Amino acid sequence: MEPVTESTPASAPTPASAQAPAEAPAPVTAEDVAAFRRFNRYFTRRIGALDDHYLGQNRPLGEARLLFEIGDGVSLRELRGRLALDAGYLSRMAKSLEAQGLVRLTVPPHDTRLRLIELTDAGRVEVEEQHRRSNALAAGLLATLTTPQRAELTHALATTRRLLRLAGITVTLVDGAAEDARACLDAYAADIDARFPEGFDKTDLVRPEEVTGDAGAFFVAYEEGRPVACGALRTLEPGVGEIRHVWVHPDARRLGLARRVLTELELAAVEHEFTVVRLDTHAALTEAQAMYRACGYAEIPAYVDHVYADHWFEKRLGDGG
Repeated sequence: MEPVTESTPASAPTPASAQAPAEAPAPVTAEDVAAFRRFNRYFTRRIGALDDHYLGQNRPLGEARLLFEIGDGVSLRELRGRLALDAGYLSRMAKSLEAQGLVRLTVPPHDTRLRLIELTDAGRVEVEEQHRRSNALAAGLLATLTTPQRAELTHALATTRRLLRLAGITVTLVDGAAEDARACLDAYAADIDARFPEGFDKTDLVRPEEVTGDAGAFFVAYEEGRPVACGALRTLEPGVGEIRHVWVHPDARRLGLARRVLTELELAAVEHEFTVVRLDTHAALTEAQAMYRACGYAEIPAYVDHVYADHWFEKRLGDGG
């Protein structure tokens, strides 16, 4: 059962009897890498990222970005995770900004291991000016384009951001009893409990031993260290696997992540020598039904009596036997 899927429709699927299992992405070509690096070089130069006085202010991009990220105040630990910065480098930047009177570093009384950073009045003034200059730079770049060209660029930038986010997410096989696995299942249960008219009973969740080792598999997707999606595979009967609990966090939806998790589950099914995978879904999850059909799953009669199931699907792996 899966509460969130992709928003973009696919062409009509091949009949399930002819479906091959999902395949891992093809190797990255030298042309792909060259195009990516060429864009990076152009963009960083065009926005002035290489200038020690970013946006004409008296600081490099690193310090300017740090000021922006502080917002209403945050811990250095959270900033380190958010920006993927070395702890020593972040500490040096924070001390430099403190010496300039732009930030204030404090230790909260409830946790002396934390260091909090917040903007001073002077820091807030600088960030406001940073916003003004950034907006002016963007407006200057866009001003020479026609309205249709701006719309095309805006759409392309949204697509680029979506795909780069997806590229940065890792999908990892974990033990079914792992903390992140159970946390994802708790979030899944809360999500569908709110969506199902009848609610959802957490006793319906898979047990750790059903999705670990020879019995099955459990995948967690991570974005910058944070679990944002999951999916489970368990043995239904000899040669047949069942996919359960494919879930994506609201903040990571519409990226294509559900299909990514589904691909990993199908590959795991092949490794477990399943020739068929099945799943069921609730009538309320119309987007899930659409995704499964687009991914080659055919609707079949009920294969199990499941209180939350209204639709049942199957996909044959390999040549379909």
